[in-house]
Amino acid sequence: MAKTLGVTAVVLTVFCLCSLASATGTVSEIFVQGKVYCDPCRVQFQTRISEPLEGATVALECRSRVNNTVSYSLEGKTDKNGLYNLPVDADYAEEICEVKTVSSPREDCNDHFDDFEKARVLITYDNGVASMARYANPLGFMKKEAVPECEQVLKELFPEEETDE
Repeated sequence: MAKTLGVTAVVLTVFCLCSLASATGTVSEIFVQGKVYCDPCRVQFQTRISEPLEGATVALECRSRVNNTVSYSLEGKTDKNGLYNLPVDADYAEEICEVKTVSSPREDCNDHFDDFEKARVLITYDNGVASMARYANPLGFMKKEAVPECEQVLKELFPEEETDE
């Protein structure tokens, strides 16, 4: 009986330690993922004719809420689908972290957005999310001039309201 209790205790101890190790994980597993697109209508949001922007440069920056000093920064590029993945080296629960657009490889689509140049992202293990991915809102660049198809796209999105007369 004592031998059985001893084996059970060892098995439970190993199980608890393994569970604890997997729950804490390694901080390097967290990554920030997002998308960069080309806005051909200059409306600063995605439409059905927006295009993924391959080779765009984005930067992740985390800074102190107290004195605004930068504690982490990293740049990355988008793939052919306009997606980027930026690894994170620590838990930044007490920091303000944002992804911003840096540059576009396309001469015809490199105007920065006015108001939505950055996307804030919470980088911590303690947010109730099982995934290690932390998703940022889509960011983009605008073409120099809106393309002709935009008129139809915007009519689809914002049809004129019929008035009763």
